[in-house]
Amino acid sequence: MMLEVIRKFLQGLIRGQMAAWLRIVLLLCFMLIYGTVAFVYFEGEQNPDLTWRDGLWYSVVTMTTVGYGDYFPKSSCGRLFVGAPLMFIGIGLLGYALSVVAATLVTAKSKELKGMGSFKMDGHLVIINFPGLAKVERLITELRHDSSVGKEAKVILIDEDLQELPPELISCGVSFVRGNPTRDETLVRANIDKARHAIVLCKTPGAPHSDSLNVTITLAIEARTKKIHTVVECLDPCTEELLKKAGCDRVVCISRFDAHFISQEMLNPGVQDVMDELLSNTFGQQIYLSPISVGPPGAQFTRLLAVCRENHHLAIGIRRGGSILLNLTPDFTVEENDHAITIGPKRVGSFALS
Repeated sequence: MMLEVIRKFLQGLIRGQMAAWLRIVLLLCFMLIYGTVAFVYFEGEQNPDLTWRDGLWYSVVTMTTVGYGDYFPKSSCGRLFVGAPLMFIGIGLLGYALSVVAATLVTAKSKELKGMGSFKMDGHLVIINFPGLAKVERLITELRHDSSVGKEAKVILIDEDLQELPPELISCGVSFVRGNPTRDETLVRANIDKARHAIVLCKTPGAPHSDSLNVTITLAIEARTKKIHTVVECLDPCTEELLKKAGCDRVVCISRFDAHFISQEMLNPGVQDVMDELLSNTFGQQIYLSPISVGPPGAQFTRLLAVCRENHHLAIGIRRGGSILLNLTPDFTVEENDHAITIGPKRVGSFALS
């Protein structure tokens, strides 16, 4: 965060404060040259050993109000024409310079909090739309608890209507870009081309236009880059087909899962507590989908069970293409491109069946 503030500060100096700083530098140089020459000229008669270096040292020490006392004007002209101008004008110039620095820092920080800046991150996570603090904060917490994302993952939030980044997200190290996420200018400021993941949330839960907005956002992202992994939230199951055609990698339909949870909780009371533990990264065991490396062809599911047990995982099935295969027999043949569906305490990179 501090490095980003410094970067913004330097950009402000280059873009908006160059004229002011040029004037300050010229005036400071003039005062140093004047003080050096005048000090040696007026004090040289009483102290012939004075050098230009001594005069410059006295000028710097006086203008910075340090005043070591090793050199000082003894003549009346030296005090009047050298000491007094350096003290009053020099201090004024330094005060002005410090005020410019402070103003630039405050402006840079204000622009960052209001989402007016741009970022040059790489491999970061982009969250688009701000439906509420609780949801975004929990989403970031869950993702950072997984090793594939990491606790130090950089996150950029994009939203058009959020006026200022909440303090809770600032403390989480989240950056903010304010703007229309369907426009290239906004996506460029978030450096979407270098992002690793993008999550598009429903901006207004329950509003019919949220799905249409998310389809447009997905088209804007996919038109810029195909490398980014996108997960898009929608409300209407009919929108899933449109989002897939738009090019997003995964679609999460909230209304479909709501119906599943409600029906299962009625038929099997307590099932939501089990799912909460399996789906949360902050506590308990989680469900993982991990790639399988098959050695000799013809490896069986019983071998996968043994390898998973060695890693303290329980294999419950396999994902093959778009199909989920659960409760398999021990002699089921595992193929190279399959993914193991397991329950375990932490993520395992892959399972090698040798």
